[in-house]
Amino acid sequence: MVSAPANEHYYLGIDGGGSKCKASVADVEGRVLGSALAGPANPLHGVEQTLHSIESAARRALKDAGLPETVLNRLVVGAGLAGVNLPSLYKVISDWPHPFASLHLTTDLRIACLGAHHRDDGAVIVTGTGSCGYVRTDGKDHLIGGHGFPYGDQGSGAWMGLEAIKAVLLASDDLGPDTVLTESIADLLQARGLGIVERMSGRASSEYAKLAPLVFSAAESGDPVALRILTDGAAYISAMARKLLAYQPARLALIGGMAERLIPWLEPEVAKALSVPMGPPEDGALLFARKQHELAQTA
Repeated sequence: MVSAPANEHYYLGIDGGGSKCKASVADVEGRVLGSALAGPANPLHGVEQTLHSIESAARRALKDAGLPETVLNRLVVGAGLAGVNLPSLYKVISDWPHPFASLHLTTDLRIACLGAHHRDDGAVIVTGTGSCGYVRTDGKDHLIGGHGFPYGDQGSGAWMGLEAIKAVLLASDDLGPDTVLTESIADLLQARGLGIVERMSGRASSEYAKLAPLVFSAAESGDPVALRILTDGAAYISAMARKLLAYQPARLALIGGMAERLIPWLEPEVAKALSVPMGPPEDGALLFARKQHELAQTA
C-alpha cells in the first residue's frame, strides 16, 4: 500500500456508459497511478446502478494504484456519463451525496472529445455499438445523431447487424438477393429464417453489434449485399463528418470499436481530415476534473 501524503488531493476520471464504467486515478502532477472497471453507468438505464458503478470503480482504481480507501474523500472527480445530456438525469446525479471531495459532471461525449484532442475545442464521431457526432467550438456544444438504436445510429455496429439480419430474412423468402451473410449469420447465431427472429427478439443493441464484423468481412470479399450496407453506413458517417467540419473544429477524430475498419470506407476527403485520437475518454475525464478544480479554486 502506497502512503498518501496528508491532505493531498487526487484526480479521478470516470467514463460511464451502458456496458461499463472506466475509472483512472492520477496525482496532482497528472501521473496516472491506477485504473479499474465496474458495471454499467448510464443513468438512463438505472440511476442506482450508475451510482454504485461509479463508487465501485473509484474504490477499485484506488486499490490498483496502491492507495488506501481513506483517499476516497480526497478525490476530485470528473465524470463523463451517457444520458446526462437529459437535464433531469443531470440533476439527479449532481444531487447525489457522493463520498468524494468534489464531483464535476459532464457528458461522455465531452470527455471523449477532451481525451481525443487534449484540448477543449474539437470534434469526435463515435462509431461503436451506436453512433454519434459531437463538436465543441467557442465554448458551445453541438450534437449530431445519437438518437439510439433502432431509431437511428446509422453506421454503427448495431445498425449494421440489424441491416444484415433484414437482408438475410429477405433472401430466405426469395424477396432479396442471395448473400454470404446468410451462412455466416447462421453459423454465429445457430439459427435461420424465423429462428433468427426468435433468437434476436428483445436483444440489446450490443448483441446486434456482434454481427458487424461479419458485414465487414463479407463486404471485403465483394458480397453485394454487405457492400451496400457498409457503403450506406459509411456515407452517413461521412455526411456527419462534413457537418461537424463546418463548425471548423481544430481537430476531428473517429473513435470507438468500429473506427479503424470504417475509415477506409469513408469519403477520401473526410478520411484525410481525420486526426489520430491522442487518448481515451478517461484521459478526457481527468483533464475535465483538473480544469473544473482549477476554476473552482479561482472563483
